[in-house]
Amino acid sequence: DISKQKEQCLVPCDVQAKILRGEKHYMCRNLQNSLVEYARSTKKMLRNMMDDQQSSLDYLSNQVNELMNRLLLLNAEVLRKHLDPLPYKAVQSHGLDCTDIKDTVGSVSKTPTGLYIIHPEGSNYPFEVLCDMDFQGGGWTVVQKRTDGIIPFQRTWSEYLDGFGDLSGEFWLGLKKIFHIVNQKATSFSLYVDLESENDKHAYASYDGFWIEDEACSFKIHLGRYSGNAGDAFRGYRKEDNQNSMPFSTFDVDNDGCRPMCTIKEQPVKSCSNFSDNTGWWFNQCGLANLNGDHRYTGRFLATGIHWDTWTMNNKPVKIKSVSMKIRRTYNPYFH
Repeated sequence: DISKQKEQCLVPCDVQAKILRGEKHYMCRNLQNSLVEYARSTKKMLRNMMDDQQSSLDYLSNQVNELMNRLLLLNAEVLRKHLDPLPYKAVQSHGLDCTDIKDTVGSVSKTPTGLYIIHPEGSNYPFEVLCDMDFQGGGWTVVQKRTDGIIPFQRTWSEYLDGFGDLSGEFWLGLKKIFHIVNQKATSFSLYVDLESENDKHAYASYDGFWIEDEACSFKIHLGRYSGNAGDAFRGYRKEDNQNSMPFSTFDVDNDGCRPMCTIKEQPVKSCSNFSDNTGWWFNQCGLANLNGDHRYTGRFLATGIHWDTWTMNNKPVKIKSVSMKIRRTYNPYFH
């Protein structure tokens, strides 16, 4: 009986052993597959973490570079302010404009380049200006100056109206002030645009007549004959480039002639000011000039930066580092 029971037990035990071996192999395969999947997911997670870390490092590196650039610019500005001989306290001289001061005060004593107080005819108040008393005999009233990108020119209509910036550095004098200067009785003014490229080359554009209309006419610009070596970017090459006789535009007051939109470099543009990083200028379907554009020299190299596209090298517009716009009387009523 016992031997029969052992024979009966041998078959199920054998089957049971096979079942156990099969389960073992199944569990081993599952475990192996799980380990492989875990390794893959862990590797992917680590790769994603490394990519995120690299992106963060790249971002921080860019931020550090930007901060270093700003620091260098600030250091240059501090050095310039300490070394610049300009008198930063305005001279108490109520001339009509810088030409008037040069011709009256300058006949008695030397008038250095610096800040002066003027009170043009028609203006209800006096205001400070930067007078260039050295360039081509002096008497120039500087109405715009760009040097280092410290002062942002992304401004509203109201700010371009009243002016902004630092007269000892970068600034826009203000449309109302410019209007009062150039619309005095029995006077006419010339405009001189001084350009400097990023590789320290210089060029200029001069206009023997310059005046702007009042606010009701959106300060339309009027220019005389051109001379110079930078080209006449105000008028451009084509009729649609001509900014002469155009009103001033900002991102919040649009007078740029894009109705309903313009096509610039094969892309539709509704607002030239928006296209030009919200800066203000006498746009005509955008045109070839904007001396108030974003400052390229800070490293942002925007396609809509400061530009005067008739000044070219190797058939490409020159990248502009600094610019100034200055005006001077061509006729003084006290000497005629």
